[in-house]
Amino acid sequence: MSKRDYYEVLGISKDASERDIKKAYKRMAMKYHPDRTKGDKALEDKFKEVSEAYEVLNDPQKRAAYDQFGHDGVDPNRGGAGGFGGGADFGDIFGDVFGDIFGGGRRGGGGRGPQRGADLRYNMELTLEEAVRGVSKEIHIPTMVHCEQCNGSGAKAGSEVKTCPTCHGHGQVQMRQGFFAVQQVCPTCHGSGKIIKDPCPKCHGEGRYERDKKLSVKIPAGVDTGDRIRLSGEGEAGEHGAPAGDLYVQVHVKEHPIFTRDENNLYCEVPISFTQAALGGEIEVPTIDGRVKLKIPAETQTGRMLRIRGKGVQSVRSNRIGDLICKVVVETPVKLNDEQRDLLRQFEASLDGTATKSGKKQQHKPRSEGFLDGVKKFFDDLTK
Repeated sequence: MSKRDYYEVLGISKDASERDIKKAYKRMAMKYHPDRTKGDKALEDKFKEVSEAYEVLNDPQKRAAYDQFGHDGVDPNRGGAGGFGGGADFGDIFGDVFGDIFGGGRRGGGGRGPQRGADLRYNMELTLEEAVRGVSKEIHIPTMVHCEQCNGSGAKAGSEVKTCPTCHGHGQVQMRQGFFAVQQVCPTCHGSGKIIKDPCPKCHGEGRYERDKKLSVKIPAGVDTGDRIRLSGEGEAGEHGAPAGDLYVQVHVKEHPIFTRDENNLYCEVPISFTQAALGGEIEVPTIDGRVKLKIPAETQTGRMLRIRGKGVQSVRSNRIGDLICKVVVETPVKLNDEQRDLLRQFEASLDGTATKSGKKQQHKPRSEGFLDGVKKFFDDLTK
């Protein structure tokens, strides 16, 4: 089955900016995340497809290869630059949002001899409050760890690790067939270049063993869905003492019952009464840090946006803080008694009969009256 175009998967154009790609991914990730789809296989596959598209298009080199060669340009099985096969490195694929904020540098791959440990990925779900303020989380990951009993050598304490006599430590041998020479994995040491006659009883000669590892991960304030954090050296231990891989923490922020987030701004709906909308006033509204006063101007209409500066989210990359934007929703009174209905009818009648000192009718309902004027003109034009 052929793969869909990555731009089509994210619903963006081919000239989309890096910011457009990230926003599209966040929107899709929130929609199809497995925690929300509750075991729906089709939607889980959709989430994987969206993640795969983002991982390619968010990386400038992989995006260039994809734009030029299509899926072949990023398929390692076809010689492409990307994908997860062939010993690919998560650090190269993902291009960390934060770089390595935990210290340490990138480790090179192998070449001959023991190979660097595999990178690992951990999906971390946060509440909006945790993402905005930052948080420390303790996680448990199953991984391969360095064997402390043999110090990663694979040999039992007191015994020696000898260089393979067949390949002389290269891990490969050359087989000649006429004019052709073919390199193969050494059949004696199986590519390690070493011979262990007396293996370590704990790791059985591997130099590492599987164990659940507990880590404390510090999440910086301001992260959002789609962000990744790299922890150097916290991936799988390498073979026979080789460097460990890295751990990538993938952030997903859960939906909030009150706020929605767009970049560094927070949005919420604020219900107000008909009287407050007409006369104006001051009400309390929630923020991430507590309650604040919001001034409602007189004659406020439903849908009006009121901004409270500095009550949004601080950017993870700078000191800039976004705003809280409140969308006003005027509530219609319900379950009225007879007296209240009568008062509203009197009020409505007073609006229709009010006039200014000059005798011109006062416009108390500009939108309604403008709409009716537009409808009248529309039908008048039809009859011409």
